[in-house]
Amino acid sequence: MTDKATPFREWMRSALFDPQRGYYARNIRTVGRGGDFSTSTTISSVLGEAIASWLATEIKLAPSVRTIIEVGGGEGFLMRSVMASLGFWRRRRLRFIMVESSPVLREKQKSTLQRSRVEWFDELPAALDACDGRAFIFHNELLDAFPVTLAKWDGTSWKEVWLEEHEGRWTEQLRDLSLSNVESEHFSALQHSSSEPQRRELGTAADAWLRQWASHWQSGTMLTLDYGDVFPQLYHRKPLGTLRAYLRHQVLTGAQVYENMGRQDITADVNFTDLMRRGEALGWCNASFENQRQFLQRHVRDLAKRISLDPALAFLADEDCAGAAFKALIQRVD
Repeated sequence: MTDKATPFREWMRSALFDPQRGYYARNIRTVGRGGDFSTSTTISSVLGEAIASWLATEIKLAPSVRTIIEVGGGEGFLMRSVMASLGFWRRRRLRFIMVESSPVLREKQKSTLQRSRVEWFDELPAALDACDGRAFIFHNELLDAFPVTLAKWDGTSWKEVWLEEHEGRWTEQLRDLSLSNVESEHFSALQHSSSEPQRRELGTAADAWLRQWASHWQSGTMLTLDYGDVFPQLYHRKPLGTLRAYLRHQVLTGAQVYENMGRQDITADVNFTDLMRRGEALGWCNASFENQRQFLQRHVRDLAKRISLDPALAFLADEDCAGAAFKALIQRVD
C-alpha cells in the first residue's frame, strides 16, 4: 500500500476545507449562471420568515435566552431575512452571532449584513461561551457538507473507501473500516445490510462536531434544516449512496466526484436518525421532526396563496421537490 492513499473522509475534508486549495476556503461560487449551486435562501426569503416565526415562539418559551446564532450562513441572506422578519423592536432586544470558518464566506456575510448588528466567531464553542451557553441555534444546509466516511458492503462485511492518486487521478481502495465496534454502533447505516453491493455515508465528522460543542450549550433550542431522511428511507432505491458533487449547477456522481478537487462542492444526504440518537445521548430533547413543507405551513401565513403567486416558493414547499427532500429537526436543551 502506498503512503499516498488516504481515507475518503480526509480527501473530502481537504477538497472542501484546505486553507490553500479547499472549495469553501478559496473557490466557492453559489448562485447565478456562473455559480455551482443554489440554496433555499437564494431562491426565496420565505425560509427566513419561517425561522423568524419559530424564533418568536421559542423566545416566549425561554425569555431568558437572548442570543441567536446561525452556523455556516452562506452569504448571509438567511440571517438578513430572519432579522428583517423579526422586526425592529424584537431585534433590538436580541444578540445576533454568525459562526463562519470560511474567510471567503465571512467577507460575503459582512457585505450582506453590513448595516446589521451582528458579531462573528470562527467556532461555535467560542460563540456559546460568549453568551454563557444560552442561545437559539439554527443552520441550513450545513451538515450535508461535513466530510463523511464512505462505506461499501462487499457482500460479507462493510469496508471503508480509501483513495489513491495515480498521475493526477484518484482511484478507490477498500480497507477494513477504521471504526471500533462501539463507534460503529452509533451509525444506523451499518446495522442493516443485504446480499447486494451497496454504499453508504457515515456522518463521522458531523457527529464529532456535535460532541465538540455540546457541553458549551446550556439552554435553548436548535433548528437543523437540511436534505436527507431517517434510516432506512434515506437509502431507498439508492444502492450507490447519496454522495455527489456540484459544479456549475451540474450534478456529478460516481468517479466524477473525484475530479475537479477543490473546484466543486461535495455533499451527501443527512442521516437524521443518527442526529436524533446523538442528541439524545447528549441529553437533548428531540422536540419535533418534519419535512420543510410542514415546517413552512406551521410558520408562514397564507402559505397556499403565496405558493400560487411565487414559483420559487412553490419549489421550496412542493412535496415532490424541496418540500419533502428537506427536513426540519428541532432539538432542545434545558
